Order: sequence, then structure tokens, then C-alpha cells
Amino acid sequence: MTDTARWEAALRAAPGVLRADLWPGRRDPLPRHRWLSWLPHAHLVLTSVLLGLWNMALYNDVMDPAPGSMTLFALCQAAAPVLALSRPAAAFWLSTGALLVTGALTSAVFGAHWPWNVAAIALHTLVLLLLSLRVRPVAAAAALGITLLTGVGAAVPRAVPHLLTLPQGSLAFVTAVVVGCSLRASRVSRSRLVEQEELTAEERARRALLEERGRIARELHDVVAHHMSVISIQAQVAPHLVADPSPELRENLAGIRQNAVDALTELRRVLGVLRGDGEAGDAAAGVRHAPQPTLDRLGELLANVRAAGLDVTTETEGEPRPLSPGTELSAYRIVQEALSNAMRHAPGSRATVRTRYHRGGLTVRVTNTAARGLAHAGTAGPAREPGHGLLGMRERTAMLGGELAAGPTPDGGWEITATLPAPLPTPPHPKDGS
Repeated sequence: MTDTARWEAALRAAPGVLRADLWPGRRDPLPRHRWLSWLPHAHLVLTSVLLGLWNMALYNDVMDPAPGSMTLFALCQAAAPVLALSRPAAAFWLSTGALLVTGALTSAVFGAHWPWNVAAIALHTLVLLLLSLRVRPVAAAAALGITLLTGVGAAVPRAVPHLLTLPQGSLAFVTAVVVGCSLRASRVSRSRLVEQEELTAEERARRALLEERGRIARELHDVVAHHMSVISIQAQVAPHLVADPSPELRENLAGIRQNAVDALTELRRVLGVLRGDGEAGDAAAGVRHAPQPTLDRLGELLANVRAAGLDVTTETEGEPRPLSPGTELSAYRIVQEALSNAMRHAPGSRATVRTRYHRGGLTVRVTNTAARGLAHAGTAGPAREPGHGLLGMRERTAMLGGELAAGPTPDGGWEITATLPAPLPTPPHPKDGS
């Protein structure tokens, strides 16, 4: 978009901005300060009261004494900054109207419109500052222009007392609007930066989740591909295990083998897409085609962890039994990630891996103590920064229909409990009379 187009768009939007921001019924409370709470609001109220008393004293000195109508409008001028704390647009119109009327009333004394005195300038400056903090720059500039128009009558070339208040007041009003718009722009920039940081954090979490899902999919594809290969081999060997297989049996077994081979081909094609081309080299190829780990290799994992410096013990409850490859793979990865988190976030801690086999499946619990020297610090490192590994553990557990719980322990450590369903098969009921 060119600069000309931007200016045209801004001019077209200006009337709507003025209606929205300068509408008297618009409510926009000034929030309390982060550190000072309501103290600035109280100071503003006190300042308005003192300036209001000074304003009345100035009018009484000039008009000796000031009429009741002047007292009323002087009170309106003093109340405007207080009203601006919640309704800045209404406060601006009230203060501007009071400036205009008091100028008209004092014209009978000086023979020309006396626009402002010093106290009135200070009160209206506060109003403009509070308004500029909460409206768009276009509306703040319009408010400044309307204010300056109230003092045009004093520009008549006559010897009018206090005529110097016109340039002085104009300078104060312009300064208030510039400062207010600058502070507002800074606040808006900070708010947008915070929003952008939140969006970035969400995007990082989403990307980590997708990467973990891709990793889980790759591993499960390996498991499924292994079973499809076994089916293909069994279908090919089966005819040789029968003395005289019928043509129908040979045809069915050949169809089973062909379907298994076709499915295996498709799986390899999809698996190649999921793996991507970022893992080049023989070493990476060896890792890619290595068999997926199961709980039988848990001892190797614990030995590697101990060699890395983590004191870890194991406990097993129930009678171990073979589980589905997906369940064993997920259990292994959960233990692996939990121990990695313990080494990363709680160095020097002690970890315990508990596996419990029961009729409903398998429960894996990994607990680590607080980091060395942090036993009384409240929570361990993972409580402060769990990372993205927890996302993968949740995905693996949810994929199997299980449950995962993670959180700090009372002694400042961290605990992860995963319940993976793998019910025992129901034994067949004997037939009646057998």
C-alpha cells in the first residue's frame, strides 16, 4: 500500500474514529498501576481539589467577587480530571465547555474573551493527558484543536490582561497530547509484543506436538511394518506345511500374501515421507532401520542413565507378561523421556522407575527427588520448566486410551504416572454339560 493510499484510508476512517473515541457516553476506566496500585488516582483527585480552590481564588480576585455561575463552572473544571479517570471523553467535553463559558463570562470584565487562567490551564492539561492515554492519536489531535479554538477570541489585538495565557496554555495542551499519545503508543506496542510472544509460544508448542506425533507415527509404522512382514512370510510358508493343499487354500494364502506385500509397500512409502530427508549418512540410516525398543530393553536404558550420572532404581510389581508392541514401545519411551527430564532439570537427584502389571494393563511411575541442593527449595526444575517432552508422553498415553498424571512431589521432586490399558484376555467359559 502506497503512502497516498494510507492517507486516504486514514481520512476515510477519521470520522468513525472521532465518533467512537470522543463520544461522551464512552466509558474507559484508567487501570490501577502495577506497583503503585490506586495511589496515582488518589494523587490526581487531591491535585484536582487544590487546583480547583486555586482556580476559584483567581476568579474571585479578578471579578471581586465571582458570581455563582462562575463558581459552578469552576467546580466543573475541577471535577473534570476526576471524571476523566473513568469517562475521558465526557470529561473533555465538560472541561472544554467550562473553558468556553468562563471565557464568555469574563468578557464583561475585560472587554474581550479571556480564555484561561493558570489553574484552568493545569486542570484542562490533566484532562487532555488522561484522554490522550486512552484514545487514538486522531481523536487526541481533534480534541487539541477543539481546545485551541476556545481561546481564539483572545487573539484580538487589545490590551487584555492575562493574554499571555493563550500561548502558554497552547504549549501546555500540545505537550500533554504529545506525551499522552507517546505513552499510549508505547503501551500498545508492549501489549502487541506480549500477544506476539504468546502466539509464538503457542506456535512452538503446536510445532513440538506435531513433531512428537510424527515421531510416534514413525515408530508405530515400524511396528506395523514388522507385523505385515511376518504375515507375508507366514502366508508364503503355510502351503508347504500342508501335505496336499487345495487350490482354494493356495489361492487364499496367495491373496493374503499379496495384500500384505501391497500394504507393506504403502507403509514404506508413507514411512519415507514421515522420515524426511534430514537424516543422511550411514549412522542415521542404521538408527532409522533399527528395531523399535520394548520393555525387554529397559535394563539397557537404565544402565546408560546410570553411566550418565543419575542414580536410578527399579521396582516391578505383578507378573510380567508380553504386551502389544505399541504398548511396550510407549511405556519404554515414557520412561526414557521421564529419566531424560530428571537428568536435565534435577541434576544429582535420585530416580525410581516402578512398573506394575495388573489385569487392566500396565502402570509406569517414574519419580525423582529434588536436584542436589534444592531439597528445600519448594519444587524441582521440571516443575518450573517441563519442556515439550511431556507433550509426547501425553500423546502416547492418549493414543492407547490411557491416562497420564505429572506434577511435583511434596519433597520438591517430580513424578510421572502413566496407566496404559492392556487387559488380559477373558478365558472361555466351559460349555454346559461338558
